Amino acid sequence: MKIALIGYGKMGHAIEEIALQRGHEIVLKVGIENIEDNTIENIKKADVAIEFTGPEVAFDNVIRVLDAGVPVVSGSTGWLQRFEEAKAHCTKTNGALLYASNYSVGVNIFFAINKRLAELMAPHKEYDVKMTEIHHTQKKDAPSGTAITLAEGILQAVDQKKQWVNEASSNKADLQIISERVDPAPGTHVITYTSDIDDIEIKHTAHNRKGFATGAVLAAEFIQNKKGVYGMSDVLGL
Repeated sequence: MKIALIGYGKMGHAIEEIALQRGHEIVLKVGIENIEDNTIENIKKADVAIEFTGPEVAFDNVIRVLDAGVPVVSGSTGWLQRFEEAKAHCTKTNGALLYASNYSVGVNIFFAINKRLAELMAPHKEYDVKMTEIHHTQKKDAPSGTAITLAEGILQAVDQKKQWVNEASSNKADLQIISERVDPAPGTHVITYTSDIDDIEIKHTAHNRKGFATGAVLAAEFIQNKKGVYGMSDVLGL
């Protein structure tokens, strides 16, 4: 499979390493030093594009890849206010788009565990729930996309929580997400249910970027030759 890497920072380098190990070819690498190479003509050389950039350019990158007629795997966070537009453009171009806030296999299993735990806890109003997420200081968005996905899973089940907030709050309707930025920290997410009697806590800690990169390559392998909009639950059958 021929892969275009749109975004060649730390994640792009990690994805390249895994892709080459799995026998794929990198035909385009776009970083800040060669942004002029991010063209439809160059993208068309690839079978799949993997896009890991920043929230300010992610949407435009996804649209460009779709316009090139190439399936796109996007892992950028902080741009989801335009995700519905991207989905509509995917349908318009008869393209393929796979988005996940986190491509780690372990994290996506954690998403499923989080949703199931929220369903189990929902009837027990004596428990309050909150979240803490820790990332490296270079991470631009807070809360993380992973934290937002986890929060959405909780909000769907726990009806006393009406919205998430990225700060401490005494409002029982708020799901607190406390974001910490320290180095080095590839990513930790902790969800805690607290009552006067006991606490229940689930936690995921990433040790490095390998899990994210491997999942992104698995997603690229999955979406090749497909049409439509997908997520990691489709890749993993969750």
